[in-house]
Amino acid sequence: MAFIEVRFPTAIAYGSAGGPEYSTDIVITQSGYEQRNANWSQARARYNVAHGVKTQAQLDTLIAFFRARKGRADGFRFKDWTDYQVTAQLIATGDGTTTVFQLVKSYLSGGVTESRIVSKPVSGTVNLYLNGTLQAGSAYTLDITTGLVTFHTAPAGSVAVSADFQFDVPVRFDTDRLSATIDSYGSNSWHDIPLVEVRV
Repeated sequence: MAFIEVRFPTAIAYGSAGGPEYSTDIVITQSGYEQRNANWSQARARYNVAHGVKTQAQLDTLIAFFRARKGRADGFRFKDWTDYQVTAQLIATGDGTTTVFQLVKSYLSGGVTESRIVSKPVSGTVNLYLNGTLQAGSAYTLDITTGLVTFHTAPAGSVAVSADFQFDVPVRFDTDRLSATIDSYGSNSWHDIPLVEVRV
């Protein structure tokens, strides 16, 4: 699958609806009890960007973007305005040997923590810390296409590796056609323009 490191227009994304979803099979027994089976260990986000198109200029931009991605063929970056940044996120603990670490975001609720792999950090927003001390950019390299951080010198044992950063969600269009309604002269409406997160 092709993935293009280009971001969906953020002004259109700002008016979108959506968020994380799971896949769960539920079987109800004759006695009324349920058997629930979670098919995914991680959430997969889904969005509808139809309501983000407010002007003719945005419509033109969206059509050009859709054509360039060839519908569902190519993935791209998307800014989820409801969930796009972290501060002081613990990503690992040093062991004196490991130099490569994956950026993650943790979600904590009721004693349960879900760790989300962040593969598309935003360039220029990432700061790395060792035991709370900001590290110079020359101390590591960052791959913004994978979210992997490589320290030139392995953090010592028990050292907390943390980060501040913004991130995008890797998505694709979940349709191969755009369908517009002409409401009046110079006025169009879009009922559904779905995006779905992809695993990269």
